[in-house]
Formats: sequence, structure tokens, C-alpha cells
Amino acid sequence: MKRACGWLVAWSALTLVPIAAHADAAEALKAFVQQVKTGRATFTQTVTSPDGAKTKTSSGSFEFARPDRFRFAYTKPFEQLIVADGQKVWLYDSDLNQVSSRKFSQALGATPAALLAGGDLSRDFDVVAEPSKDGLDWAKATPKTKDGAFESMRIGFKGKQLAAVEITDNFAQRSRLTFAQFNANIELPPESFKFVIPKGVDVLEQ
Repeated sequence: MKRACGWLVAWSALTLVPIAAHADAAEALKAFVQQVKTGRATFTQTVTSPDGAKTKTSSGSFEFARPDRFRFAYTKPFEQLIVADGQKVWLYDSDLNQVSSRKFSQALGATPAALLAGGDLSRDFDVVAEPSKDGLDWAKATPKTKDGAFESMRIGFKGKQLAAVEITDNFAQRSRLTFAQFNANIELPPESFKFVIPKGVDVLEQ
């Protein structure tokens, strides 16, 4: 299950509503939390080891509906499904033939995924705008609690669109995510956020 440990970090990184060029990226993040109720996009994630020597790349798609539902489907290099149905967060690994679940409140807390699920931004995170760098405008979100799974998250914009999200965990491992085909405030079927346990799989309750 080690390869699944970083999913809460990855799921935080959302595309934001379009903003004016050179706008305050911190304000854009706040606007996203307040205004974007549903969304769908594809993503590519690259995880870099603390020494920078090793990288892993994965990709897939996600959907979310505030305040407490989301669905992430990894398709490459292996299939993996994470679904939050409002009560629990389900993780299905087809290669391991295994399903695990946790209560929604226990799975999120002050994590990056709480941004997607509708967490209280001002309560859980310190958010500041950072200087523009490499052609991007950046905001930084740092959890107020220091015992979570990550150290900080940086969100970069180019023009009106989100260009990059970089997440650093407490072991100095860095994840960079990019997004495409994002659609905000669209109708999503309720079935997207219902998880049915496949027959014959091992089920772990956490």
C-alpha cells in the first residue's frame, strides 16, 4: 500500500477558476474554495525523491462535488480508484485486489485534500502570495497544524489558468501536478461518488 500513501497530498491540487492576469494567487485560491462547487479534469503527477535522483509519473482524472465528495481515477502506470462518498473515503487497488476505507473526517483533516472537499481554508491553512517566478504567479498554503502529512503546497498560475501545483511532504519529497481539460461548476451524476465493493476483494477498515 506504500504507493497509495501520497494520495491525500495529490488530491489537494485543483485547478482554479479563471482569474485576471497577474491577480493575487492567494486571492484566487480563496475564490476557488468559495465559488467552485463541482469540477472535472485530467491530471499528470510527478513525484521526485528528496535527493532529486528518482521520479515517478502517473496520470488520471478526477471529479469533485463540494462539500465532501470526490473521485480520483489513476489510469497510468497502474489503475487505482479513490472515492469519497460523504461518509467514507474508499481506496481500491486493482493490482492488490484490495479495498481500504476510512471515515471522511479522519481521512482529511488539515490536508491538501481538504481544499478539494470543502475544508475551512482560513481555519486550516496560512495562505500567502509569493513573488512571481519562472513566468508564474504563486500562492503558498501551509497547514497550521504541524503533525500532518505535508509541509506546504505552492500553486502557480500562468495568465488565467493554473499552471502547476507543487507539494512538499514532511520527508522533503516533492509532487508536481499539472492539469488539463478542467471544467468548473458542471453537473455531475451522483453515481460518480458512490463506491461499490467489487466481489472477491479484501476489505480493510481503518
